[in-house]
Amino acid sequence: MATHHTQASEARAADSGAQASARFKDRAAAHRGDQPVDHERVNLLAGKAIKALTDIVYEDKVSYEEYNALKSWLIKVGEDGEWPLFLDVWIEHAVEDVATEHREGSKGTIEGPYYVEDSPEYEWDAKIPMREDEPGTPFRFKSKVTAVDGTPLSNAKIEMWHADEYGLYSQFAPGIPEWNLRASFLANEDGEFDIKTIRPAPYQIPTEGACGQLIEAAGWHAWRPAHIHVKVSAPGYELLTAQLYFPGDEHNDDDIASAVKPELMLDPKPSSDGEGEEVQYDFVLDPER
Repeated sequence: MATHHTQASEARAADSGAQASARFKDRAAAHRGDQPVDHERVNLLAGKAIKALTDIVYEDKVSYEEYNALKSWLIKVGEDGEWPLFLDVWIEHAVEDVATEHREGSKGTIEGPYYVEDSPEYEWDAKIPMREDEPGTPFRFKSKVTAVDGTPLSNAKIEMWHADEYGLYSQFAPGIPEWNLRASFLANEDGEFDIKTIRPAPYQIPTEGACGQLIEAAGWHAWRPAHIHVKVSAPGYELLTAQLYFPGDEHNDDDIASAVKPELMLDPKPSSDGEGEEVQYDFVLDPER
């Protein structure tokens, strides 16, 4: 237990930021391919972004001192490797809303900066990888995945990842096994899952770097409510990315990432096996367009 506390104190924003940036670069390179540049779209979006910033300068009479402070801070965001953190915390929720507004099935939310592809695969009723002395309350997650017409999806997959008892993610903090609290699970013939994990804790996003400077300067807080990340997929259906939250968390209403939605709230009960908690939370996937 003391070892895990030591690891928590050693996790630094620069370390997690650098890992997040490196992961994003690798994924972007793999998926970008030879996609052509849509010059009209770039012109539209970049032009609007620049106009929005210059409008702020005029409307709020931005001084040279403030302008130079902004330049310095933007440089530091890059040096700290925190662009994925900044964008995923403050911008991604709006992009996700636009991208999924057509859906009839389950609601989703942001992916966040700490996703890792190709996690180990297990059967539908397995335990997520964790340390022998993993701290935290045992948590049993039961689910069924169906199409919008109610058809069970026997070929569904749930990728699950979340922070540990100290708010740390494997592969983004030191001293944690590579796939700790990260795995993919394959549905049974009825589209069902029965996954054993631990209940994650609320945590603060890294505050030692540029994002922390912004939070302090603006008088904000850095807290995210406790949540479990999932990606739910099946051939022929749209990928659902979501975070699932716990009732009663003091930061459900003021999440720094603005990612909480009522539809994503869990309803845990005492576990039927007498160990910790359990929940039933089902997913409905939309067909690919």
